[in-house]
Amino acid sequence: MTLAPLLAAPLAIQIHASCAILAVVIGGFVLWRKKGTRLHKTLGRLWVVLMFTAATSALFINEIRLIGPFSPIHLFSIFTYVALFNGLRAILVHRDVRRHRANMQGLYIGALLLAGAFTFLPGRRMHMVVFGPHAGWPQSLAAIGLILALAAVLWALLQRRGQRVTT
Repeated sequence: MTLAPLLAAPLAIQIHASCAILAVVIGGFVLWRKKGTRLHKTLGRLWVVLMFTAATSALFINEIRLIGPFSPIHLFSIFTYVALFNGLRAILVHRDVRRHRANMQGLYIGALLLAGAFTFLPGRRMHMVVFGPHAGWPQSLAAIGLILALAAVLWALLQRRGQRVTT
């Protein structure tokens, strides 16, 4: 493992990767902690800022260009903005805990875990950071498979946990 590919990357990529990695850690912590506490709200606000920053910085990453400076991966930024808006609106305006939970859990799993899994494809920067420049498909497929399996298990556990919570 080496941070050299990340440290040599443009600033937008460094910001994006840093925010996404922090969001994975903080979001995972928030998902498993007791809800509604001061710590949940504080870390939740920080997570929202990290997700917004990760989505915004992604718009300035234009290494894959299919439609002008954009590619289909930029749709994750729109997904993130919409999910953040809906999740915050659900809890702040409507006091709808279930809808808030669904939006934030879906965003964590979709934008962080699922989208993040594909950063481990050969040739991608995070693949080089984690596996080195000479690693190939076996390591990538193992990492992606592990992350997708984790996402599926996490989703199932969160759904099961959410059914026991009454609002």
